[in-house]
Amino acid sequence: MTDNPPASRAGDVIDFGFRQVPKDAKKPLVRAVFDSVAPRYDLMNDLMSLGIHRAWKRVFITALDPRPRRSLLDLAGGTGDISFGWLAGGGGPAILSDINAAMLSVGRDRALARGFAAGLSFLAADAERLPLPDRSVDTVSMAFGLRNCTDKPAVLAEARRVLKPGGRFLCLEFSRVQVAALVPLYDAWSFQVLPRLGQAIAGDADSYQYLAESIRMFPDQETLAAMMRDAGLSQVRVRNLSGGIAAIHSGWRL
Repeated sequence: MTDNPPASRAGDVIDFGFRQVPKDAKKPLVRAVFDSVAPRYDLMNDLMSLGIHRAWKRVFITALDPRPRRSLLDLAGGTGDISFGWLAGGGGPAILSDINAAMLSVGRDRALARGFAAGLSFLAADAERLPLPDRSVDTVSMAFGLRNCTDKPAVLAEARRVLKPGGRFLCLEFSRVQVAALVPLYDAWSFQVLPRLGQAIAGDADSYQYLAESIRMFPDQETLAAMMRDAGLSQVRVRNLSGGIAAIHSGWRL
């Protein structure tokens, strides 16, 4: 007679949307989602935000404060919107980084098509373990990527590690709605309409269902701010966008 295997400890599992999965299973599952949505990633963001993500990104890029002598590490940079905005705004060299090769390939193609190859390099890397030296970049950005990471504190710690003293980390992410009247409308859009649109337009309802669920599982504004402070970032600030549907978090390495 053999012993039954021990039950999984709470620390061995993590959320994948509303499901609990083994920690080592989340990255392959997330990779599969973004392999699926990569060709239509911008359309996906349009659907999820009713197109408002484009305005949010403009606000975010302004907050990044591009300067010619400053460098940018764009984590989970995907199809390149933030890196392109940084360069178009007069920023210095940028590294477009993403763990997903399909997303990075789309970003590279878009960079070539839009004339952003100069001053832009590409890095296939896990944001939890960046192959970059300590204190090597002036600004670290992350737009709509942190919620898909398995170990969010590790990402924040890595962002601080690679920042130069006086550098800043900024995160744009879906967050907790602050206007009560918006909640039922937002929930209906997210869980009833969005997966159906994903099925109709991309033939993939499940990925869009996961993305909607991942937003609800992401830490709220104050929790994420506390996580950034725990990672050693200072003067952490939060700016809500569209009633808290999204938020910009920022913090300095001092």
